[in-house]
Amino acid sequence: MKRLTTLVLLCLVSLNLTAQKLNSNKKAIIASVEAHKENLIQISDSIWALAETAFNESKSAEVLADYAEKNGLKVTRGVANIPTAFTATYGSGKPLISVLGEFDALPGLSQKTVPTKDPLAEGAPGHGCGHNMFGAASLGAAIAIKEQIEAGKLKGTVKFLGTPAEEKYFAKVWMVEAGLWDDVDVNVSWHPGANIEADVQSGLSLIDFIVEFHGQAAHASADPWNGRSASDALELYTTGINYYREHIKPTSRIHYHIQDGGQVVNVVPDYSKIWVRVRDPKRKIMLPTYERVKKMAEGAAIMANVDYKISLVSGIYEVLVNRTGGEIMQKNLELLGPISYTDQETAFGKAIQKATGKPEVGMDSKIESLRETEKNPGGGSTDVGDVSWNVPNINLSVTVAPKDTPWHSWAVVACGGMSIGHKGMVYASKAMAMTMADLFENPKLVTKVKEEFKTRKGDEKYEAMIDGPPPIGNN
Repeated sequence: MKRLTTLVLLCLVSLNLTAQKLNSNKKAIIASVEAHKENLIQISDSIWALAETAFNESKSAEVLADYAEKNGLKVTRGVANIPTAFTATYGSGKPLISVLGEFDALPGLSQKTVPTKDPLAEGAPGHGCGHNMFGAASLGAAIAIKEQIEAGKLKGTVKFLGTPAEEKYFAKVWMVEAGLWDDVDVNVSWHPGANIEADVQSGLSLIDFIVEFHGQAAHASADPWNGRSASDALELYTTGINYYREHIKPTSRIHYHIQDGGQVVNVVPDYSKIWVRVRDPKRKIMLPTYERVKKMAEGAAIMANVDYKISLVSGIYEVLVNRTGGEIMQKNLELLGPISYTDQETAFGKAIQKATGKPEVGMDSKIESLRETEKNPGGGSTDVGDVSWNVPNINLSVTVAPKDTPWHSWAVVACGGMSIGHKGMVYASKAMAMTMADLFENPKLVTKVKEEFKTRKGDEKYEAMIDGPPPIGNN
C-alpha cells in the first residue's frame, strides 16, 4: 500500500511540474489546436480523399488556403509561378517564423482505411507519405500562433507556406529561388513517421535527370541493319550504371525508371527514355557521381550509333541539421508526453504489421531522446533540405503509423485516413506551435539557432539545382 501511495505522489508531482512548465501561451496554443481539431481532421481527410499528385494539387491547396483565409491569415496564391503553391501570413515585424505544409500524394497507392491491402480505386494515387496530415497539422500550428499574436500575447509574424510537389519535382527549390524565405528567421517543419522525435538527422542530396535516345526505326527482321536502336542504347546505359554501382561510395544511391523502351517487338525502336536519380548524404560527393553517370549516356549513344539528350529535372540538397532547434523541440515533446491509443487502434496497428510481415507490437509513441547526428544517415531525401540551407530549420517526426510500417506503401495510406493518423497530426500541430512560441518569446533562442546555422553552413554558397521554370503540366 505504501509503495502504491508513493507512486501516486510521484505521478502527482510529475503532473504538477508539467503544469508549471506549460506557461499561459502554451496552454492557449494547446487549447487552440483542440478547438480547431475537428476541422483539421476534416481538412486532412479531404486531402486524403483527393489524393492529388505533384503539381496537380489544386483542390488540396484550395482546402488549406481557404481555411487559412477563413481564420484571418493573409493568403497569396500561386506564388513562385506555381499554381498550387501559396503563403498565408499574419502579424508584423520580427521574429518571422515560418512553417511548412505539404499536401501531394503518390501514384498507385490508393487504399481504404482497412488494415489489409484494398485499394479504393485500382491504380489511383494515395497518401503513402502522410502529406494529407502534414499540411493540416502545420496550418493548425500557424493558426494557433496567429491567435496568440492577435491576442497580444506574442509579437512578430507567422508565415505558413503551402509547398506542393515534394514527391516528384521538389517545388520548394523554385520557392526558395523566388525568395519566399528571404525574410524568415527560423523555419519549422515536421514529417509523419512511425516514432516521435525531434529530428536532428540529415537526409540525402539528389539530382534527377531524363536521358532520351534517338535512333532510326526499321523492320526488326527484314532490314534491321537499316535501324539504329534507341532501345539498345538504353540497355547499354543501364548496364553501365549497374556495373558502376560497385565503384561508388557505399553511401551513394542510383535509381532509374525506364519510361519508354520501344512500342512493339518487330520494329527497331527509334526512341527510348529513362529517368535517372543519383543520391548521397553529401552534395559534394553526389555531384561527381552525377557527372560520371551523364558521361555514360554519351558512351551508350556512341556504342548504339544514336543521338542522345539529357534534361535536368530537379535537384535538392541534404538537410542542414540544427541541434539547437532540436533541443527546443525536444523539451516541448517531453511536455506533451506520448500519444495514447485505444484498444481498437492498437488492434488496427497490429493488423497492419501482420499484413506487412512485421512484429505485431502496435504503435511506438514514446518520446525518443535527442539522438546524436549521424555523419552519413540513410533514408530518403526532401526539398526541406533546400530550405534548410537558406534559413535555420527545426524538424519533427510524429507517429502516424505502426512501428516498422513500410513507408510509401498502402499501409501508411490506411492509417493516414483514420484515428491513428489523426492523433499524430494533432500532436504535431501542438508540438510545432509550442516550439514556435518559444522562439517568439525568447529572442536569444532565435539568435542561438541562427548562429548554429551560420556555423554549419560555413562558406558554402547555396546554388539551386534547377534549370528553367517549374515543370507544370509534365506529369
